[in-house]
Amino acid sequence: MTDSQHTPPATIGKFNQLTVVAMLDKGAYLDGGDLGEVLLPKRDLPEACKVGDNVNVFLYIDSAERLIATTATPLAQVGEFVSLKVVQVNKIGAFLDWGLPKDLLVPFNQQHTAMEVGKYYLVRVFLDQLTNRIAASSKLDKFIDIWPAQYQQGDKVSLIIGGKTDLGYKAIVNDLHWGLLYDNEIFQHLRVGKRIPGYIKQVREDGRLDLLLTRGSKNKVNDFSAKLLAHIADRGGVTSLNDKSDPELIQRTLGVSKKTFKATVGNLLKNGKIAIVKEGIKLV
Repeated sequence: MTDSQHTPPATIGKFNQLTVVAMLDKGAYLDGGDLGEVLLPKRDLPEACKVGDNVNVFLYIDSAERLIATTATPLAQVGEFVSLKVVQVNKIGAFLDWGLPKDLLVPFNQQHTAMEVGKYYLVRVFLDQLTNRIAASSKLDKFIDIWPAQYQQGDKVSLIIGGKTDLGYKAIVNDLHWGLLYDNEIFQHLRVGKRIPGYIKQVREDGRLDLLLTRGSKNKVNDFSAKLLAHIADRGGVTSLNDKSDPELIQRTLGVSKKTFKATVGNLLKNGKIAIVKEGIKLV
């Protein structure tokens, strides 16, 4: 085995680059540093794998309570939020399909509401420090940063769509903070657990975040211009959409509000990219 002092510490619940230290009929043993040697079963061995090779593997505790390596990719790693389907509920808790042979446990004390087979839930994957077992929790608030968010209006952020509220959708911002998307500013289908880029609309006085899915003001027009031009080009250079078109038709066809559509048309007209004709709008 290589000197573990020179091997970066391996982490359970994450992908690790580990070195092959022995080849056996049942697979390969990898240098897990402080975790010791870890078996990579034969079914997961990369082709022509040999001693000295570095292999990218995910580490977890299998059904036989062994630390095991796999080259399969789970739907989430420790520290990530993900929407997963419940495949079983028993006296221990709920079990989620996360893409590995051993399902992911959500103990009863980690369930925000009682989980049901067949339904999807947004959870956070975590490592139980006492047992080294990977588990999940739908009690999301305890994983959200308690400190006020330090963002500026217009900042681009990563969003994970959370639950529906009376005002719109909650979303987790950069895996750290809650924010809110308002119904009247959403022009696309959203589902819980979807990861999507977004923007900070404003940071309120109480530190809470209002969010947008597209940039506001002038940037919003510029962001949509390329999509509108492509839409017209795909239809032979002319689209029947115009300023009299029904707002729902515009939203369904282009995924934006009529206000954004009209602002973009005005900007493209000013720049000589399009012209208004009897049939609608055509490329110049």
